[in-house]
Formats: sequence, C-alpha cells, structure tokens
Amino acid sequence: MKTYDNFFLPVSNLAQAKDYYQNILGLSLKFDFSDKGMIAFNVGNEEPAIILKDINRFPEAKPTIWFVVENVELEYERLLDKGVNFLGVPHKIGTGNAVEFEDLYCNRFGIADYIK
Repeated sequence: MKTYDNFFLPVSNLAQAKDYYQNILGLSLKFDFSDKGMIAFNVGNEEPAIILKDINRFPEAKPTIWFVVENVELEYERLLDKGVNFLGVPHKIGTGNAVEFEDLYCNRFGIADYIK
C-alpha cells in the first residue's frame, strides 16, 4: 500500500450533503457525478478526496478508505492468499482497477491502481 487514495462516506441526501461539504465546511468540489451517485471534495492540496456515495444508489455503502497500490490484480492475489475477505473481484474504474475488502472487524477498505 503506497498511500491513501480516497475516503468514501455514505449519505442519504446527495444534494443536501453537497451543500454542507461545499458551503458549510468550505471544501472545494473535485468532481460531481451526481447522476452516478457520487460527489468528491478536495481537502486542501491533498490528492485523496472525500467521496460522498448516495445510499439510495449504493445501499451497501459504508465508510471506506481506499489505498493506492502498484497493481490491483497482483495485490488482490497476494492478500487473497493471506485470507483477506474481499467483497468482490477486481473491476475497472475510471483510473484503473479497484476492489474492496473488510478487515476482521468489518471495517471497509479498498485498493486501487492507476494503470489505465
């Protein structure tokens, strides 16, 4: 795991959450994919963003931390061999590949690469 990628937070009202994060907290909008159920905000000059996920679109969403790895497929195989509880198999995202897993305490994490 090289660094943090993004922090996902579930919300029940995307428009209301957008207003709160943008106008109350003062975070700058990184992207608005409301039509896909996600909005991202920058935190200062950091690359990792806070990405809000609409639970009406993603009912399984829960707070999730993603990490950047060199290659999701290879890291997936390495962690799978160690017994990591993956929630699916690696899949394509806009920047490369990703997959999520839960630790022993049901905390959710993900790994992503930028090999697109």
